Amino acid sequence: MSAQTLEQRRRNAKFTKEQDARRGKSENDIKKRHKEQTKSPISLFWLGILAFIVFGGLVFEIISRVFFR
Repeated sequence: MSAQTLEQRRRNAKFTKEQDARRGKSENDIKKRHKEQTKSPISLFWLGILAFIVFGGLVFEIISRVFFR
């Protein structure tokens, strides 16, 4: 057998951590925990683009008002 890659080690560690968290809990408790985790409707990439547009425009406006009266 070949040695584990770094990605395999990470996934195995994540799986072990999840299994340890589940140990001793009922299926209902586990399902409730998964339902409580909601995903954001907008990704971080698009949120960053939006922030760049808004705050970038604000910075350019301030610069133009200060230097180009």
